[in-house]
Amino acid sequence: MEITFRKADRLKDHPDESSLSFGTRFTDYMFIMDYESEKGWHSPRIEPYGPMLMEPSTMVLHYGQAIFEGLKAYRSASGAIQLFRPKENLKRLNRSAERLCMPALDEDFVLKAMVELLKIEKGWVPEAPGTSLYIRPAIIATDPYIGLRASHTYRFFIILSPVGAYYPEGFNPVKIWVTSHYVRAVRGGVGEAKTAGNYAASLYATELAHKEGYTQVMWLDGVELKYVEEVGAMNIFFMIGNELVTPMLNGSILSGVTRDSVIRLAESWGTKVTQRRISIDEIYAAHDQGELKEVFGSGTAAAISPVGHIKYDGREIIIGNGGVGPFAARFFKELMDIQYGRTADPFGWVMPLE
Repeated sequence: MEITFRKADRLKDHPDESSLSFGTRFTDYMFIMDYESEKGWHSPRIEPYGPMLMEPSTMVLHYGQAIFEGLKAYRSASGAIQLFRPKENLKRLNRSAERLCMPALDEDFVLKAMVELLKIEKGWVPEAPGTSLYIRPAIIATDPYIGLRASHTYRFFIILSPVGAYYPEGFNPVKIWVTSHYVRAVRGGVGEAKTAGNYAASLYATELAHKEGYTQVMWLDGVELKYVEEVGAMNIFFMIGNELVTPMLNGSILSGVTRDSVIRLAESWGTKVTQRRISIDEIYAAHDQGELKEVFGSGTAAAISPVGHIKYDGREIIIGNGGVGPFAARFFKELMDIQYGRTADPFGWVMPLE
């Protein structure tokens, strides 16, 4: 398929890079491609960023048949632009599509389209330390129909946003509130898919956490409300003694690209990494025994997010001295150095934008 390009009549002013927030500004152009069951994916195009016309009966508005991904483009000190493991994000997008009864994408073609869009928008990739260009691919159901079934038509699009730190705290420890009442997902559901409904399900408990003065929610499993699963929009890691522990992928936990990167980095350093079920009671017991050295989250938006406080069942514990632990700091630096091209990439994770 040939990608067409429609030029904007007027380009936007670029924001001040020293004050970038997360996800509030968008670039001049976006990529769009449509699907019909009779034609397959068709009409790939790059056009000016702007509203998309929908009928009130559009299925995504009623039944939540929507999936998305998140990755970033980074500018190195030399001015080069590079992506971090983009093929893994596209593989996961297709896994989410299968779970939501959506048609698969040609991953190679989508990567080509993403690169073409980025080449047009390369001036939007910021240079200030810690900034990047966030890339949001998404698929939504577009049938104008309110009967309950999978849609027959879809729209795939990619939008871009120059961003700073995800959390206002920056790379400083966040405070986590554990809910023992609300759940994000259950095994057999859509928890392992990156779909809109999972995030809608998280909003109420997150608001409660904010009212208590906490940044994010730690989710327990949806069956026993006992085993840790995720934190907000991140996977979670615990350094217990000399062992790095993270909840195993069980069908209700998102398979994070950054999660996998942390595991592979840790193993390359000779650190013991265990993926298993871990209960909130075990975490508190490890803290009481002096064995809980660090807790941190991992995800594309924040990369590594150290956790300084956890509150569960009325009791708050402080992790270490409440500051950034050495492992979280090392993971953060190593990932940032690879993503920004400041160090060698022994894993082949970086894809230069040629």
